[in-house]
Amino acid sequence: MTKRFYLLAAFLCFMGIANAQLPSIVLKDLNGKSVRTDTLSNNGKPFIIDFFATWCKPCNRELDAISEVYDEWREETGVKLIAVSIDQAQNINKVKPLVDNHDWDYEVLLDPNGDFKRALGIQMIPYVLIVDGKGQIVYKHNGYTDGAETELIEKVRELIKE
Repeated sequence: MTKRFYLLAAFLCFMGIANAQLPSIVLKDLNGKSVRTDTLSNNGKPFIIDFFATWCKPCNRELDAISEVYDEWREETGVKLIAVSIDQAQNINKVKPLVDNHDWDYEVLLDPNGDFKRALGIQMIPYVLIVDGKGQIVYKHNGYTDGAETELIEKVRELIKE
């Protein structure tokens, strides 16, 4: 009985988190402008938040793969991607050159203290969230394997059909 109870409790906890609102953390964009994470939106359409770091090879591969199809995604679904760097303060100056070098057309936010990452309980990167048009976190995924971006756009397509 206790094992079942713990499994049920863990499941309910996960479900609660999966449909949670974004926490309120103040981050900076690449221009130094403050952005509150609980106000992130995409005009009522879904958006993707992708946590990465300059030193994380799978993160960079994922953002590169999405970049190749991003224009089509935006045209088809209106989705927006917000890339959140978790590079620490001493490496923050490497983020903009990396973004520019890869020609990523994403909104980029900086989380040098890991406050946003920690508030969401993220342990590993790359880590992707999909937030629906009402601001609810509806999908989470960590790690990257080639082709995983296809699953992302499928989830977004499901959301815009609802």
